[in-house]
Amino acid sequence: MRSCRVMSDKLDGLRNLLERLSNAHGVSGHEGSSRDILTHELTPYVDEIRIDAFGNLIATKSGKGPSVMLSAHMDEVGLSAKYIDENGFIYFIGIGGWFDQTLLNQRVRLHGTKGDIPGVIGSKPPHILEEEEKKKPIPMKDMFIDIGAASAEDVEGLGVQIGTPITIDRQFTPLSSNFVTGKALDDRAGCAMMIEAMKRTKATTTVFAVGSTQEEVGLKGAKTASFGLNPNVAIATETNIAGDHPGIEKKMAHLELGKGPSVTVVDGAGRGLITPDSVLRWIEGTAQKARIAYQRDVSSGGTTDATAINLTRAGVPAGVVSVVTRYLHTPVEVLNLEDLDDAAELVARMLETVADYF
Repeated sequence: MRSCRVMSDKLDGLRNLLERLSNAHGVSGHEGSSRDILTHELTPYVDEIRIDAFGNLIATKSGKGPSVMLSAHMDEVGLSAKYIDENGFIYFIGIGGWFDQTLLNQRVRLHGTKGDIPGVIGSKPPHILEEEEKKKPIPMKDMFIDIGAASAEDVEGLGVQIGTPITIDRQFTPLSSNFVTGKALDDRAGCAMMIEAMKRTKATTTVFAVGSTQEEVGLKGAKTASFGLNPNVAIATETNIAGDHPGIEKKMAHLELGKGPSVTVVDGAGRGLITPDSVLRWIEGTAQKARIAYQRDVSSGGTTDATAINLTRAGVPAGVVSVVTRYLHTPVEVLNLEDLDDAAELVARMLETVADYF
């Protein structure tokens, strides 16, 4: 049994790593900030790191036996400047899946050519809203960003133009009981899981630790990376939907924080990944041997890098190990660090047992 002191030190290290990853800004197609952290963290534990033509980070630990690809996407859902009006207000589109109302009145960062510019997504104050207006959600197309500029020329003078990437300006914060909250835990938690697994494993097989790009807009980086690597088997390290808070029925989402990582059996109602039996035996057999609690999951919506990897070339057996996370695709995602620790431990042990299954 792990001592309380050892456990506390491990969670402190995880918390610090996840904080740096969460606070990094990297909307799809602009993942450089998070990629720099992965490069720094993985370098001591691999033999080679390179960036491929699509921007994926590929860290290779050379060995013998079946090759394993780990994939954690580095991008986050964000925005892109679409139009700047004559008064300096900036309209935008969503990059990735947003529920529009989570954006209203958020602070944002516009990543311009002259550096980051702070802004806010503005709206009418309640004092002047008509009763009918109060009943209607505001669609994203009617929202705008205020950076304090007086004209379109002012905006452009600050280095902001059509196409400038935009992210939410929200800082990672510890909650009680080893819970934490922050933006982009989907999938910076998966990045942290992959990093920690590479640090902890004693695997002698070849491992490709991939920080993938543009997952939120079509699983793009995983497609190109897996085609180039052609691994024997792959695991996406991810987040998954929690069903342990008000507003969700258990029959829709039953996963709970504090009960270990989730293991995907089916996602996207089968249109995404149907995890091969061989991969499930590997994941669950390793978890049982290592005495790591886990939760099986079947979902009707959402897919991961594993879907794209599974369909690469002649097909790659693939699965998903996830940290159960509340409020996904919002600026206030919440997870339990103990679940993240267990997920990293499971993946580390899986890298050591892969030759027993493939």
